Amino acid sequence: MIKVTEATATAGALKRLSDEGVSIWLDDLSRKRIESGNLAELVATKHVVGVTTNPSIFQAAIGSGAGYEEQLSDLAARGVTVDEAVRMMTTADVRAAADVLRPVYDATGGRDGRVSIEVDPRLAHNTRATVAEAKQLAWLVDRPNVMIKIPATRAGLPAITEVIGLGISVNVTLIFSLERYREVMDAYLAGLEKAAKKGLDLATIHSVASFFVSRVDSEIDKRLTVLGTEQALALKGRAALANARLAYEAYEEVFSGERWTSLGDARANRQRPLWASTGVKDPAYKDTLYVDDLVAPGTVNTMPEATLNATADHGDITGDTVTGGYAQARADLAAVEALGISYDEVVRQLEDEGVAKFEVAWQDLLDAVTKSLNSKGVDAE
Repeated sequence: MIKVTEATATAGALKRLSDEGVSIWLDDLSRKRIESGNLAELVATKHVVGVTTNPSIFQAAIGSGAGYEEQLSDLAARGVTVDEAVRMMTTADVRAAADVLRPVYDATGGRDGRVSIEVDPRLAHNTRATVAEAKQLAWLVDRPNVMIKIPATRAGLPAITEVIGLGISVNVTLIFSLERYREVMDAYLAGLEKAAKKGLDLATIHSVASFFVSRVDSEIDKRLTVLGTEQALALKGRAALANARLAYEAYEEVFSGERWTSLGDARANRQRPLWASTGVKDPAYKDTLYVDDLVAPGTVNTMPEATLNATADHGDITGDTVTGGYAQARADLAAVEALGISYDEVVRQLEDEGVAKFEVAWQDLLDAVTKSLNSKGVDAE
């Protein structure tokens, strides 16, 4: 069991961030991290209270082979397909991580201590298959603190409603636009309403909405650089923060509305905004930009380890940096639009690219596992 004490917990920026109501999750997982005790150490010393995974993370972890040799040999001996092998390895890691985080889950009443695992990205545009995959993953992991990640594609929205309606906690991923974010919140509320009609305990259902940050700046900054005017260059590094801040404004609106009130009275949980893709891509920007400037109560920030360490070392946490900036956020996005850069086009492109990147990472993972199984004398199908 993890025991967090003042002596072991890192003081400073990470504690201040937690004190401001931001849950710190780690955007990484590997068997080596679990078995070495590193994950438990991050929970005990760096205020980490959750873990997110995605196909790229598993591709890097399992593709390296470190820690997976014995299980791969066993799977090869059984003659499993490559898809089954990948699912057995990824769910084993998530199950083990969930056990590490179980004390946090218990201490926070299920709010934190969560570990997320994503549905097969090849199913992103298939509602029925996504629901079936979500049910299967929840069954395979078999831990109350697992969250199933479902992409916020058009087909993903009804899947979110259906899965929440079954009482399964969901991490909605790949959200880039404000319009889609509102649709995600609506899908969540519809799922809660379905669960309530079935007589399920709404207090046991949790959800986060992963709103992507740095990729918005990467794409819009690229277009601003092409324009090259003084006005355009002055807007670099502002669109992603503006977008996220307006997402939080939408969150405040939806979860104070009449529809929410009746669900809240039934002990339902708000679907918290989760800032994803918070590693800074442009070295010209401070490496803690998307942490320092997105502090708001009731949010989650999932960080790559480099961002977590940078925040611990020199993060500048000065209180809420979101709720007072809505007018400026609208002005910044309007200024970008005025230069001929279409917000709708950018966010649509980012969603398409996000799904495609995870599909590529998943295929790379399948290829690596196929090679490993074949090397052990088994033909992987």
